[in-house]
Amino acid sequence: MQPEQWLEAVIEIASDAASTIKAIYLDGCFEQQTKLDNTPVTSADLAAHQLITTRLKALTPDIPVISEEDSHLPLSMREHWPRYWLVDPLDGTGEFIAGSGDFSVIIALVEHNRPIMGVVYVPMTDVCYYAIAGLGAYKRAANQEIRIQTRTLAQGQKSNMCLAVSRRQDPQSVLKLFSNPNHCELVVMGGAALKACLVAEGRADCYVRVGPTGEWDTGAAQIIVEEAGGQIMDISLSPLSYNERETMENPNFIVVGMPSLPWDEILQEQ
Repeated sequence: MQPEQWLEAVIEIASDAASTIKAIYLDGCFEQQTKLDNTPVTSADLAAHQLITTRLKALTPDIPVISEEDSHLPLSMREHWPRYWLVDPLDGTGEFIAGSGDFSVIIALVEHNRPIMGVVYVPMTDVCYYAIAGLGAYKRAANQEIRIQTRTLAQGQKSNMCLAVSRRQDPQSVLKLFSNPNHCELVVMGGAALKACLVAEGRADCYVRVGPTGEWDTGAAQIIVEEAGGQIMDISLSPLSYNERETMENPNFIVVGMPSLPWDEILQEQ
């Protein structure tokens, strides 16, 4: 089957997981633990994980599923998978705990080490971003659907960047990566996927992530950004890769809305 034949079912799965998360969030009673990597996990993460993985396995029994909450398979067991689902049941757990509302459900389909379909669903607004390779990127909100595109800048505007940054990150740690930081405007948003989607829909020009993330944080966002006209790269401007390393941790990365700009000049040498 082609990915587009699964799209509506995957959006429905993401929506149902989002409803589960939202109910727990609004109730305000959730359990919180610290994982071995010193990151938080809540009962909302685990409930969404169980729902998504169960439903994806029922939808496509022959396609494996990797979720952030069950991501410890060694490379030797997964490196020859032609296709697999890559899931972050709740991207932005810190935002969920803090009560900001900036978190999302992420489901990606990866084929031959590259995302080919992605869904990012926002529980608190019922906004859904999605894309399929070769078919464009879209946003659904309030019963409307629009095709989204990254913002186009003239070459002379390269120093006037709108940067998406996390409210949990020191802005200076991001600004120091730019050769002309005084001309950077900041837009604050929680959740890695949501900041990437800001770039995809043209509300920000780039998003730099400095610090640990997993491949599940970027899989769906990558295909959405690419289909909108942008790109996700590591800080040395090489494409991100999937399911090729023993660890599934990403390098520091940058999401750009206009890949044709001279990013080797815009960014400081690292």
